[in-house]
Amino acid sequence: MKLRLRSLPPLLLPAVLALLAGIVQADPNKPTQGVKLTEMEDRLRIELNGEHFTDYIIQGEERYFPLFYPVLAPGQVPMTRRYPLEIVEGEDTDHPHHQSLWFAHTDINGHSFWAVREYSGRKPGKQIHRRFVSIESGESEGGFVSENDYVAADGTLVLSDERTVRFEAPADAMAPRILDIAITFHASNGRVVFGDQKDAGMAIRVASDLQVEHRGGTGKSDLAPAAGRLLNSEGIEGKETWGKRARWVGAYGEVGGEPAGVAIFDHPSNPRHPSHWHSRTYGLVTANVFGKRHFEGLDDPKAGELVLEPGEKVSFRWRFVFHRDDPAKADVESLYRAFAAE
Repeated sequence: MKLRLRSLPPLLLPAVLALLAGIVQADPNKPTQGVKLTEMEDRLRIELNGEHFTDYIIQGEERYFPLFYPVLAPGQVPMTRRYPLEIVEGEDTDHPHHQSLWFAHTDINGHSFWAVREYSGRKPGKQIHRRFVSIESGESEGGFVSENDYVAADGTLVLSDERTVRFEAPADAMAPRILDIAITFHASNGRVVFGDQKDAGMAIRVASDLQVEHRGGTGKSDLAPAAGRLLNSEGIEGKETWGKRARWVGAYGEVGGEPAGVAIFDHPSNPRHPSHWHSRTYGLVTANVFGKRHFEGLDDPKAGELVLEPGEKVSFRWRFVFHRDDPAKADVESLYRAFAAE
């Protein structure tokens, strides 16, 4: 039935018009709820309840692997180093391959997928984004599934992976922000050997303010004390977290005067759980199940190798939790147990 405004009594007409205007026009001050993913030319943009959380960058002139950047904690606090995606005065400029939040490996079938420059006579290969299988926004959660090929510098297809990434809409503006990433590696083009290397795994290079030590805005090796902290699930702190096995590792402190931290969780279903951690005081934190000989001081150079025969696959799950305050106040252990139960 059509509504004929001109047939209404004159006294009711203003009220009806106001009611219709309220239905048609949304309140501009009301925050957008849910997880929104927007596909752009070179990336996906992810928003949580109307606020920018991160971008998943898949293309670019110097893109050797997909990555997440920027990554913003509650209160829009930047949680990863900006270099080399942006140049900021005073930031350490070491390790240009440490790019925000990403997966990489130094030695897969003898090819490097970690560096972004020639190193030790080896030119870097690339993780090439092939397609998004799905992209979903939603009121409580959203995410995407993507497919990637690992192509060596000589053009050899070494392996493929499928990534399932999920985001949750936080309960409020200061609640933890969650990024879940599951990667299934496929031996799609023959046998695959993940070498025993310390430079490998699911990694984040945290913001300069969260570093335990810093180089004073240089790429030099001299380190000086800084204000950040490192802590693992076993209560081990600082540089002693390196090489240890743990269920999670957290980096925390203050970023721009705001209390903030990130905890990286290793799921119990992962091969070789709990993971070893390549956690450096200068800001790198990596869940690494491959570098056993390095972390345990073994003589066998193949102690940590992971081998996939042709057609085989292996899967890993990690969770990044970006929170306010320190791990105790953020109750990171309880958050880990909830993840482990999934």
